[in-house]
Amino acid sequence: MQPGIYAEIKRRGGKADLSARARFELTGADRVRFLNGQVSSDVRRLSAGCAQYACVLTAKGKMSGDVFITAEADRLLLDADASLRESLAARLERYIISGDVTLRDITDETALIHIFGLPEAAGVRSRRFGADGFDLLMPVENFPRAWKALAPPAANEELLEVLRVEAGLPRWGRELTEETLPVEAGLDKTAIDYDKGCYIGQEIISRLKSVGHVNKQLSGFVSASPLEPGARLQAPDGREAGWLTSAVYSFGLEKYAALGYLKRGVALGACQVEARELPLIP
Repeated sequence: MQPGIYAEIKRRGGKADLSARARFELTGADRVRFLNGQVSSDVRRLSAGCAQYACVLTAKGKMSGDVFITAEADRLLLDADASLRESLAARLERYIISGDVTLRDITDETALIHIFGLPEAAGVRSRRFGADGFDLLMPVENFPRAWKALAPPAANEELLEVLRVEAGLPRWGRELTEETLPVEAGLDKTAIDYDKGCYIGQEIISRLKSVGHVNKQLSGFVSASPLEPGARLQAPDGREAGWLTSAVYSFGLEKYAALGYLKRGVALGACQVEARELPLIP
């Protein structure tokens, strides 16, 4: 990836092909009630034309996945990381015990384009890479013409990863796993509604809010030298301070940048690479 492309997308906005993500639709008269009991955000407050970010949790409050939810007149749409296609469907199907709810995988028959960094665009409003954007969901056969007609420059996977790390956004399979509590990844700020009714995992999440701390916290890191996912961080006294989960070269910072976890009680300045609060680039 060249710095010129990065600068152009920062200036003009960009487009991204997100068709590899897993996509599902929920239909039936009880779809809102059902999904509201499965995710951490309040589906009842979901406005038409806006995507809502949410966590799907286990009864122990750990992550089963993270999703974007969109409401249409007769269905709810969900999209998630491609690796969650089978497990997330199974997780949701497990709780469809009664009521008028049908879950269907629509990944292969649809395409998803995200336009970001533009003041206005047609589509469903969403925020995926640290900038306001819009989603366009369409039948897969309409993708080639729609993609060609959209003016913004295309962001490839490498560039999207840079933008994600700069914005401090956790990703499934990197910062988010089945062992992650959403509060550890800062998702209490973007994906959790503490005022909604009951949902699976709510008791643990509410307890964490009352306690006021977790054992590790997602943080940003920068360095003049290359950083590698999986690298362990040390405090001055030799104790392990944390570890890195994602790493890129940031043209915006003109340094190497990473996301990772700092253990509780470790100050931002107390490890061998520079740790910063998120986002790395506001």
